[in-house]
Amino acid sequence: MTAPTNNSRHAINLDGWTLRDEDGHRYTFDDYRLRGRSTVRVHTGIGRDTRSDVYQDRRHYIWDNRSDTATLRNDRGRYVDSESWGQRRGGRR
Repeated sequence: MTAPTNNSRHAINLDGWTLRDEDGHRYTFDDYRLRGRSTVRVHTGIGRDTRSDVYQDRRHYIWDNRSDTATLRNDRGRYVDSESWGQRRGGRR
């Protein structure tokens, strides 16, 4: 699970934004608006989307527990942010 956070006071429309791991697995936000000063948790598994949790509806876990990087890009493909844990494998942006 990873959790993008909106630190501004204003809501952000994440429609078309992507969250990608180092192996190229991609989640695309669809019709999702992140409220100001809020966090959304992106889960690998199957579930019902809420304001604070969205699900990729995958049957297999994709985030590597030892090391991985989650990269967030806007709807134009521009880098917004990334979060890494463990030893970085590729250091890609």
